[in-house]
Amino acid sequence: MTDEVLSELDGYLRIITLNRPEVHNAMNDSMSELFQSLLFAALEETESSAILLRANGKSFCSGRDTTMLGHRARDESDYHFVRRAQEGRLRMLDSTKPIVAAVKGGAIGGGCELALAADIRVADTTLKMALPEINYGLLPDTGGTQMLTSLIGPSRTKYMVLSGDRIDAATALDWGAVDFVVAPGELDEKALSIARSIASKPPLNLAMGKDMVNLMHGPTIRTGTRAELMAQSYIFKTEDYAEARAALREKRAPVFKGK
Repeated sequence: MTDEVLSELDGYLRIITLNRPEVHNAMNDSMSELFQSLLFAALEETESSAILLRANGKSFCSGRDTTMLGHRARDESDYHFVRRAQEGRLRMLDSTKPIVAAVKGGAIGGGCELALAADIRVADTTLKMALPEINYGLLPDTGGTQMLTSLIGPSRTKYMVLSGDRIDAATALDWGAVDFVVAPGELDEKALSIARSIASKPPLNLAMGKDMVNLMHGPTIRTGTRAELMAQSYIFKTEDYAEARAALREKRAPVFKGK
């Protein structure tokens, strides 16, 4: 479907909207390809100075569509599949354009990592954030371990990565995973107001200001994200991952090796 992701220009602000609400904006191959295409075009265009990521429906993004786990549309290796996905996150971080994310409902797995790759996160009170990959015999692989550590610290990140548990909006705000929390009916207005204000500023100042702040954690995030690539490429070949996929198909709890 060509409308799984929408893109529009609002003055100097590019708005990209995830539009698969019936599955909480879970990313299948076609949606992911379209999102990457629209995102990269937005990062390169001269018409906009900032980007707002938002979503239709109840959730921001519930991550990769679980029916697609292990599927490789391009018949490529796990390494190349993960590396290609990482490029989208790293380009968001490296882009000269500030990115604001309006997050609500589920921001899960890859959806959580997508929100983390933004520069500013505005949430509403329905937000549930999680990196649940360990429950599927996997680990985060598009920068989640690195970006989250830079925001909330190592101990809290270990809790989220190693337990797979969700945190609510109040906890996310207290820990620093999001920057603002508003009532559900106020999310779009608040995020749009912030994004429009940023987009109205001089583009060169925006670019240099973002770059200066990124010097604190950016190089470490990039290096650590590549470490995620190596770890995930190995994990895809393990018995525990195979067991997790079988359990998902059979709608049962996985029994991991040694348990």
